[in-house]
Amino acid sequence: MFQRDYFMRMIEQMTEAVGQIMNLRQARKHEEALLYIDELLDKRFRLSSKLIRSLSDEDLMKVMTTNGILETDHLQAIAILMKQEAELYSELGRKDESYFAHVKSLHLFLRLSLAGAEPTIAEPRGQIKVLLDRLRPYELPVTAKRLLMEWHEAEGHYDLAENVMYELLDDKALNPSEAVDIYRRMLLQHNERLAAGGLPREEIEQGLKALLKE
Repeated sequence: MFQRDYFMRMIEQMTEAVGQIMNLRQARKHEEALLYIDELLDKRFRLSSKLIRSLSDEDLMKVMTTNGILETDHLQAIAILMKQEAELYSELGRKDESYFAHVKSLHLFLRLSLAGAEPTIAEPRGQIKVLLDRLRPYELPVTAKRLLMEWHEAEGHYDLAENVMYELLDDKALNPSEAVDIYRRMLLQHNERLAAGGLPREEIEQGLKALLKE
């Protein structure tokens, strides 16, 4: 009962916070909205806003793990605030800051989805699709590509996982032996699942054969 009440309060608080940010955006008070996000990050979590931004998503997840339990609700809230911050920077024409905030939010939502997080505040899959659309004009960093490849595979988007895999191979950011392992994992799936994921078994076998020849 206590846990349910806690989640409900947090959902209400975040809904109210996002509403406040949206109101400030509509009033073109972008700098005020950015300060409001800073205050939220400083007050609602155990870390300062500066530290939250400086930590990698992997380190942030470690910090947000207590007694082996990942505080997914806090991470969802941070990811949402990073996404809002990215939109504010975009509207201000501060493209670099917008890009990094979008990527930070994407990293967190990818990790939350891979961790099977209950969508208490935001649904990670939906947020990932929106963020990927926002980032479409840009080259993703290697860390994001690797997470995205893992996520596509976990979601059964085998054709998309393969596309990112080859991007990483071209970037020399993925070892061919890792690509071989990915193909071999895919071959463990049923034919129907592979076909539904856009990558029939025959194509995987061809790709694996080509890699093993290299």
